Amino acid sequence: MSKPTAEFDIVVWGATGFTGRLVAEYLAKTQDTHRARWALAGRDLGKLEKVRQGLTAIAPAFAELPLLVADARDAASLDALVPRTRVVCTTVGPYARYGSELVAACVRAGVSYCDLTGEVQWMRRMIDAHHAEAQKTGARIVHTCGFDSIPSDLGVLMMQDHMREAHGGHLDAVRLYMGPMRGGASGGTAASMLQAMEDASTDRQVRKTMAHPHGLDPVPGPWRPESRDAFGIHFSQEVGQWTGPFFMASVNTRVVRRSNALLGHPWGEGFRYAEVASYGAGPKGLLTATGVTVGILGGFVAAAQVKPLRNLLEKKVLPAPGEGPSAEAREKGFFVARLMGEGTSAKTGKQVRVKGKVAAQGDPGYAATARMLSESALSLAFDDVPAKGGVLTPASCMGMKLVERLRRAGMTFDVETLPT
Repeated sequence: MSKPTAEFDIVVWGATGFTGRLVAEYLAKTQDTHRARWALAGRDLGKLEKVRQGLTAIAPAFAELPLLVADARDAASLDALVPRTRVVCTTVGPYARYGSELVAACVRAGVSYCDLTGEVQWMRRMIDAHHAEAQKTGARIVHTCGFDSIPSDLGVLMMQDHMREAHGGHLDAVRLYMGPMRGGASGGTAASMLQAMEDASTDRQVRKTMAHPHGLDPVPGPWRPESRDAFGIHFSQEVGQWTGPFFMASVNTRVVRRSNALLGHPWGEGFRYAEVASYGAGPKGLLTATGVTVGILGGFVAAAQVKPLRNLLEKKVLPAPGEGPSAEAREKGFFVARLMGEGTSAKTGKQVRVKGKVAAQGDPGYAATARMLSESALSLAFDDVPAKGGVLTPASCMGMKLVERLRRAGMTFDVETLPT
């Protein structure tokens, strides 16, 4: 736990945004459990005051919640703010546009940090620029603490932890099937995706990084054919459903592989991991898989690579940052991720198959993500985790401590050995 004498345990940066407000509400509603010293931060004091006023409906005492003002592009203002806290929890994206100075300030001050980014090209830049220094200062910079990529990253960790404890050894391969789920991408997620596409359209190195299956490894090695992202429509015998590409797999798979590398390859240097979306069985499942794959994913990716169409998507189609569904719609949302893996038992020498499930009630991109990010910040502030510093992942930093927190917060993390 870093900076125990800091004024605050957690500062919520970007508290006036849609997801930032949800994080603030979550921390307020769970205050009696965690007893954290926390504050709201952003660049507009008036908007921060409105968020604070809304929190008084949860408890009148929040009328005194501290408000901090700084500018995401002003290094001096961030250097004044960051040392006042032990953890910065940020929802301000696209991170490639608004996040770099904040990460740098946290690294300089040795302050822990968590975010919601899914921007592989920006994470690579942060790794190259700050990992070594963060190890020296003790700053734990943890990206992807929302729907991308906690279900994937912690789901695989849970599977491997079960394999090690129950059978010895590790799983050689894990596959994640996302679905069913209800809910849409947040405005911030959409903006981050478009930012990544824009960066890729003008920078060959960005395109190379985003396409590399091991692009987030400490030192990206050669491609392995088995690591390529899954494309096409297939029927999976092991879950009995039609599957298609999962639109977040190109982020999540890189994060899982980075976790394995940062942990010292406990799952083997040849560990294989893949993700797909599952759409149900029979003709309806096939029709849905085809429609999503061709009509949505293919159309979005193609349009996002052309600047005029990308601008049209941003202005007319996708939700804007700061926008989101109603409370009723957020409550009706959910996601279910199923994981399947196999490896050889170190105790018996026999093949073992392991099944896992990660699930949550609440819109994946909003309600569930706010819970995951908030608990990540609380874990960084209060849990005794082995990671001392660096640009990390949820699994390589908070690990099973965060799994336990999320279970207590109502998420499902189940795992079992399948009968032989």
